[in-house]
Amino acid sequence: MFELTHQLAQNIVDRAMAILPYNVNVMDSQGLILASGEPNRINTRHEGAQLVLANHRIVELDEQAARTLKGVQPGINLPLMHDEQLIGVLGISGDPQALRTYAELVRMTAEMLVDQSRIQAEQQWRKTRCDDLLAVMLGETGGSQRLIDEAHQLGLKPHLSRTPHLIEIADGQSSADLADWLRSQYADSWCSAPAPHTVLWCCPVAIEPSRFADRLKNQGWKLQRMASGMPCSDVHALRRCCHRIAELLAYGQAVKPYRQLLSLTRCRLPTLLWTHRAEDTLSELLVPLHHIVARDGNGQLLRTLRSWCEHNGQPQACADALGIHRNSLRYRMERIAELTGKDITRLDDLVELYLAVQLMPSSG
Repeated sequence: MFELTHQLAQNIVDRAMAILPYNVNVMDSQGLILASGEPNRINTRHEGAQLVLANHRIVELDEQAARTLKGVQPGINLPLMHDEQLIGVLGISGDPQALRTYAELVRMTAEMLVDQSRIQAEQQWRKTRCDDLLAVMLGETGGSQRLIDEAHQLGLKPHLSRTPHLIEIADGQSSADLADWLRSQYADSWCSAPAPHTVLWCCPVAIEPSRFADRLKNQGWKLQRMASGMPCSDVHALRRCCHRIAELLAYGQAVKPYRQLLSLTRCRLPTLLWTHRAEDTLSELLVPLHHIVARDGNGQLLRTLRSWCEHNGQPQACADALGIHRNSLRYRMERIAELTGKDITRLDDLVELYLAVQLMPSSG
């Protein structure tokens, strides 16, 4: 059964007394005064309310009747109902004859406030439960059939294909506010806030990341970076992909801090390498690059090698990106080969250099 709270009872009192020249009391299902225009009466027993509760009817008390009861003043005491159940009593102090005209209107208003409070409580419970359920479903051990069944019951539509995106916003902006905005703009979105400035967004529609970034900017959001996964047809695949894009975001923060948009489809291998960077075999890959850094004071050669890898070894595209002549590019690549001891015309040597570049943090 719904129970009145002190806060709700006081809200009823405040609303009623804003338009009535009389004191108003609200009592709980035991006849205890929860709220009153006379604060000294709060938490005292109201015997008039107990009569209402015992007989399920309106009790009017004049001066003479009020004197026979404890904690009572002349007035009208009306049952407060919710879902056809008696949950408390509304008391209005004064001459009963003068109060009859609008006592029912006051009770109607009070019961509307009760209904509104119950609806808000249910909505808050539902939101909290949905948030908790999504956190478990997308966590390390989630995805059981019981959780999926509950998601169906809550209307979360776990059968929909969704693409996960991990969005990092600037300090001073609320991830909870961004999650609310995403849910309002993209129906059936799943959102959670794994960190104060990060939102995990599982979107049921395809988006173009650069256009989405522009839309965020136009709405006043300061996007730091966004890691995007792939469409997932079920909760199990979605959970795995969410874990991957968390690794992708960490990789972007450490290795490519100036890249705003990260895609798992393009960075799957670098991300995999980054998660295992502490292993000896992978740390050995960086040794040739350390030779470059030691002899490359302005970072020119390392930028050249990074551009070479990003442009798939296409000389003209790489030269254009660097703003140099192809002959200058050829000289730099020869210098890189000399310092690293790697032959970039050999696939295995080039692959080792490519993997090393993916592990080396970028300065821009």
